[in-house]
Amino acid sequence: MTMDGAVDFSFLFDSFVHGRLPYENLKPDPVLRHLLQSLPIRKVIFTNGDKVHAAKVLERLGLEDCFQGIICFETLNPPSSSSEQESAADIFDIVDHFSHPRTGVELPETPILCKPSANAMERALRIAHIDPQRTIFFDDSVRNIQSGKRIGLHTVLVGTSQIIKGADHALESIHNIKEAFPELWEEGDKTEDVHHPGKIALETSVIA
Repeated sequence: MTMDGAVDFSFLFDSFVHGRLPYENLKPDPVLRHLLQSLPIRKVIFTNGDKVHAAKVLERLGLEDCFQGIICFETLNPPSSSSEQESAADIFDIVDHFSHPRTGVELPETPILCKPSANAMERALRIAHIDPQRTIFFDDSVRNIQSGKRIGLHTVLVGTSQIIKGADHALESIHNIKEAFPELWEEGDKTEDVHHPGKIALETSVIA
């Protein structure tokens, strides 16, 4: 609830949807667990889901101790503090907007930050202290991959072998990561910075 009694539907919707997902269909993935635990670079999850959802998914997959951090919905969209006072003048009346349309009045941009917004991705990188030029970003969404590329991330589209615009690589399965990027393991044992053949230093893996 906000100070004036209005419901924060972003959190309500997030909780409603994620609380009803079929988590029982998720099974432990020992292969992925081994790959992640053996990967000698920092690994951070960036998800549009809330922290409860992220924790449940990681637990069901057996990956809860494979990452060094999670950037989730609450990270980018913290609940309003009880000390914050919202002015009625700042609240957009969407009913009035459509019932009494006025020339030159446009819908305001959503205050919610989430992928594939470039602003959300850049903020997530700042929060995690991640340099996009030294990061490899795995995602199964074309829109997220294209946004990631626009802000300077080295991108890998997961779930297909077909390269699309914005993706530097494509993997049919995340289980193929070691075959596709053996240098992440080889160089990681030798130095803190992991160097890609394309001369892009990779030190962080951001996985949605």
